[in-house]
Amino acid sequence: MHFDYLQGNRKREIRKRLSEFKQKWKESDESVFAELAFCLCTPQSNALKCDEAVTLAKKQGCFSNQHALKKCLHRRVRFHNNKSAYIAEARKFFERDGKLEIKKILKGQGIKKNHLQTRGWLALNVKGLGLKEASHFLRNIGFYENIAILDRHILKNLKALGAIKEVPKHLGKKEYFAIEKKLLAFCKKEKIKPEEFDLALWAKETGFVFR
Repeated sequence: MHFDYLQGNRKREIRKRLSEFKQKWKESDESVFAELAFCLCTPQSNALKCDEAVTLAKKQGCFSNQHALKKCLHRRVRFHNNKSAYIAEARKFFERDGKLEIKKILKGQGIKKNHLQTRGWLALNVKGLGLKEASHFLRNIGFYENIAILDRHILKNLKALGAIKEVPKHLGKKEYFAIEKKLLAFCKKEKIKPEEFDLALWAKETGFVFR
């Protein structure tokens, strides 16, 4: 099956959003951390509701306060108890002497030279952040080259397009890398950038381009 969801106005909209992702890294540490918090919230949850919850938490300045975070996430994000704990723990992880330094720490992990290496480091060190969520976070702050966000809708579409034979029941590290390789090969064949492919599939299913 040929992939033909990236056309006209949708293509321009997607490329505009990707440009906005690139700008995110130039913003404050607080904005970059908010993207991390968003990606920690999204598994098995509605992305729009996660955005609403994280926007509220950022406005209230409560990323370090798990009790306050729970209130922001409650009724918006599934598993809000666990996810509020992940966010609060991540906040402490990226602080030095009480100051948020997420950009400096990520630079120290080589994000500008090898963001795939940084992805592995994030998945290993940030509780609640697997390869999918680490990929999502990096994409949202502009480091998206040769990275795949393998969530259920991407996997389902990869099967429909013939890029993979089956949607795996379990997506461990080995399986993730194997399917990511197939996605990148499919995109190369179809002359589509992987980051555009992901957003195009999201837009196909929801009717709009988000993050």
